[in-house]
Amino acid sequence: MVDVVLFHHSGGLTPDVHAFADLLRVTGRTVHTPDLFDGATFADVADGVAHVEALGEAVFARRAAEAVEDLPVDVVYGGVSFGAARAAEQVLARPGARGAFFLSGAVAPSWWGATWPPGVPAQAHVADGDPWREVDAEQEFSTDVPGAELFVYPATGHLFAEPGHPDHEPAAAAVATQRVLAFLAALDAVG
Repeated sequence: MVDVVLFHHSGGLTPDVHAFADLLRVTGRTVHTPDLFDGATFADVADGVAHVEALGEAVFARRAAEAVEDLPVDVVYGGVSFGAARAAEQVLARPGARGAFFLSGAVAPSWWGATWPPGVPAQAHVADGDPWREVDAEQEFSTDVPGAELFVYPATGHLFAEPGHPDHEPAAAAVATQRVLAFLAALDAVG
């Protein structure tokens, strides 16, 4: 069974992020949830973004790399919003990733001047009405990540898939969670 590394959003490693990780653990898989904010959490996405901007993306890229350095490389990287970039960085920097999934955002490999590695499947799940939505990144994800799956949900909350969060939209979250679980199960079957 593939292990998962789930990187949190700009709100930090909140109980809601843990709740989503627990949904992935239902099948018995191991899910690692690194805390890139050293315990800090933010109720408002904008406050978390301000925290990231104050310290700089490079700080969090380094923290993410340090968080996984002792883990096997053949894991699935997942990320929620800000965490999607951290997950993609690991796919691009650590050969051997089994796959990647992104909630509340998609990634564009050009952000890192990189090419997505062949044979690493990826999914992105976004809300149609998300005020933080990056359509250009979604387009690049769809065209530059081989076999990428982009799912756009009829929802408005940025963190629509996160149980307990004010943005949570249960119907869209249920479908997104089922798709992520099916994605992981398909990777389990590959070996």
